Amino acid sequence: MTTLFAQPYDISASGFYFETFEDYQDKAIKAVNRYGEPVEEFEIQFIDGEEIDSELAKAFGVNQANLESFFEAIEDLDKQDKQKLIIAVGDCGYDLESVLSDPDGADVDIFYVSSMRELAEQFVEEGIFGPIPEPLQFYIDYDAIARDLEMDFSEIVIAGETCVYRCH
Repeated sequence: MTTLFAQPYDISASGFYFETFEDYQDKAIKAVNRYGEPVEEFEIQFIDGEEIDSELAKAFGVNQANLESFFEAIEDLDKQDKQKLIIAVGDCGYDLESVLSDPDGADVDIFYVSSMRELAEQFVEEGIFGPIPEPLQFYIDYDAIARDLEMDFSEIVIAGETCVYRCH
């Protein structure tokens, strides 16, 4: 369950907690300040929920305008799609709306490895550098390859999981 808080910009009004978009709408329409005037603007704060959803809220820059899309993303996207969105919007500069409308349009490669060195080892094993004779395999400098990979790839930790990614 994801819990958010709507903090009114009007300092004479009280905020409220909510867990769904419908819950937010019901409470927001009833919100008034101490003079009985309706409250129109809220700062939306992520309070509790899964760690990846907290990261998603940061990538969204969750606010009143995209709150419904945020709740839909929590429900509709799986963990890997959420990670891709977080990276694409947060680090690669993609527009949130374009990624939501076409998730495959974000040209981001994600590798689920714990370090750049592990990615270097994976690339060598997969033959990306061509066939390497067995006697030479013991002389490969994976750390040097990892340093070279850092020119195009970056590491990120999302919800406690390390990924290596590249934006195109």
